[in-house]
Amino acid sequence: MLKILIHKQVGEIFRSYFYDAKKNKARSKISSILLIGSFVLLMVVVLGGIFSVFSLLIAKALIPLEFDWMYFIVVSLIAIALGTFGSVFSTYSGLYLAKDNDLLLSLPISVDTIIISRLVTVYLMGLMYSAVVIIPAIIVYWVLIDNITLPIVVGNLMIVLIISVVVLLLSCLLGYVVAKLSQKLHNKSFITVLLSLLFISGYYYIYFRAKVLIGYFLENVLLYGKKIKTFAYPLYLFGRASLGDWKALLITMIITAALTYMVWKMLSKSFLMIATSSANNAKTQVKSFKEKPKSVFFALVQKEFRRFTCSADYMLNCGLSTLIMLIGGFVLLFKGKDIFANLIYLFDGDSNTICIFLCGAICFLIATNDMAACSTSLEGKTIWQLRSLPINTFSILKAKLAFQLILTVPVVIFVTLCSLWFIQPSQTIALAVLLFNILFTLLFGLFCMYLGLKMANLQWTNEISVVKQSGAVVIALFSCWIYGVLFVGIYLGLGNFSALIYLSIGIILSLLLSIIFYIWLKNKGVKCFEEL
Repeated sequence: MLKILIHKQVGEIFRSYFYDAKKNKARSKISSILLIGSFVLLMVVVLGGIFSVFSLLIAKALIPLEFDWMYFIVVSLIAIALGTFGSVFSTYSGLYLAKDNDLLLSLPISVDTIIISRLVTVYLMGLMYSAVVIIPAIIVYWVLIDNITLPIVVGNLMIVLIISVVVLLLSCLLGYVVAKLSQKLHNKSFITVLLSLLFISGYYYIYFRAKVLIGYFLENVLLYGKKIKTFAYPLYLFGRASLGDWKALLITMIITAALTYMVWKMLSKSFLMIATSSANNAKTQVKSFKEKPKSVFFALVQKEFRRFTCSADYMLNCGLSTLIMLIGGFVLLFKGKDIFANLIYLFDGDSNTICIFLCGAICFLIATNDMAACSTSLEGKTIWQLRSLPINTFSILKAKLAFQLILTVPVVIFVTLCSLWFIQPSQTIALAVLLFNILFTLLFGLFCMYLGLKMANLQWTNEISVVKQSGAVVIALFSCWIYGVLFVGIYLGLGNFSALIYLSIGIILSLLLSIIFYIWLKNKGVKCFEEL
């Protein structure tokens, strides 16, 4: 039975390479081979190459100082971090809160067998992510050292195994925490969005600061080495174990085995409690209240907001610009003087050119606020519910458009005003910039509605295929970016052309196009929606 369950779990890992959930059918052999090849290329060539270069940089600095043990500590910690992050959500969804837990627990299968089969999946995911760091590091080490002895080979190979087990343990512990929190939270979408944004922010902070941090570490390597031996001796033993020190390797294996036993006991006790519990079993008090009458339009807009806030994928892929521009506006309030002082110096004090660049930047920023491009498709097979109500079809479309404008126009105005405060253009130019940005936001919303209706897909099986991969979203995104590039590029190409006249042309063009799309939406757009 354990063999069958393991085969099932491993099959679920690679299911997406052989089955297309979007089309609800098996992939062709060529498609499967291309997907697998792309994955291998990404993991082995791209990520493996990146960490090989990183390992080479660290090794060339530490090995000549005979700090080989510290080299393995550094690369091992990175491998553990990447492996844990890559597999922790597999633990959360695949171990504790898997959809088939109830089915398996109803069968004559021991709980330990179910846990072990699930842990195999978590272990393989962790091994895959950690190996992409530690194996290139070992190869780099073998290339740089003078002679490769048997203890070094054994120590290096054993440390790969130990790292994979440590990743498994950390994934189980963190997965347990995530599973417990998920049962307590009422709105998980906002937490998912928050965690995703924190991770993205941390990633880019480390990415841009990596060179400085590595340089600081290498400059103080002797000091750090002494502190590790004094205050973090287990880490020193781990580094020595990587080099084949039999005593250190034995101690490390004993500690890992003890931790594994403790985590296993914790899993045995907590698995049934979490797997069979429900997040909705808490007692709730029902309170009666009078609902205030709402207009049809307001109710439809409220429906769009609720659909938006209940999906983390929808918020992250189609509403990120709202948060970016909001944060950007506050950053400008505190750092805008320095930022625009550099821009004014770069453009020889030409505030008009900076205003044109500001308009182009706004075009780039609002591109990811494309809710209207996929809101129609997100109705899916339940679109009949809207169609069956005694509601004017145009009101439905106006609500979808208004939803995008409500989330975009205020932050566009906010970030524009914050920028203009420091650019200090003439009043007419400032008014033209503000008006252009507002009208372009309206034009982009109408264009998204046009694409969403013309390229509607109501047969999707996975929401992400609509909010991220649909043709309407892709075209809307790139069209907005191209518009921004052309707007700035044409102005620069015209030389000393009047910025006020250029902005006026842009305002008139945006207004005319908005009117054309609005008329289409009111007439043919309504028919298009009714024929879906």
